[in-house]
Amino acid sequence: MIRSLIPFSAVSLALALAACSAGADQAEAPLPEGAWQLAADQSNVGFVSVKAGNVGEAHSFRKLSGTVEPDGTVGVAIDLASVDTGIDIRNQRMRDMLFEVANFPEARLTAKIDPNAVKALKPGERKAMTVPVTLDLHGTTNSIEAPLTVTRLAGDTVLVETAKPLIIDASAVGLEAGVGKLQEVAKLPAISTAVPVTASLVFKPKG
Repeated sequence: MIRSLIPFSAVSLALALAACSAGADQAEAPLPEGAWQLAADQSNVGFVSVKAGNVGEAHSFRKLSGTVEPDGTVGVAIDLASVDTGIDIRNQRMRDMLFEVANFPEARLTAKIDPNAVKALKPGERKAMTVPVTLDLHGTTNSIEAPLTVTRLAGDTVLVETAKPLIIDASAVGLEAGVGKLQEVAKLPAISTAVPVTASLVFKPKG
């Protein structure tokens, strides 16, 4: 009986090792070709407002969409009506007075990355890159040099994060008047027009 189990165990061990090797090869495989889709439920774009000189408040947007085309063209849309400040009346004021979503419903980010640099990443590997990003917001178009960190997560998932906050000047993106309205209605001595913005975006193969 013992002799009959030895070859069976050896075969089982060989099969297990082969399966592990195949799994490792698959994990090490380059990222697939083709377009990518933003995983909105795993992504976040946030910003911080500073009022009365030293009171900081963190906000975010609940609705995002985006793609990365095979040539590395990135497009991300932010639904400005989905702004989430944690306070309903403040959400409404930002929608109506700051972003004026009836006329400017979205902010759009576009960029171009090197697809080969990202495709070569192995799971767990990270790459720092600085990418020119175009921001279309409130009828204005601005170019921003964005320091990013790109990380390949498990499988074919890629995480793109701001390496440090991007400082957006409200006056440069058409929001200075809206900031003034918020300051007036909230009876605040000041609201900073310099706004730190962060992003954490997860992309997965499309389809």
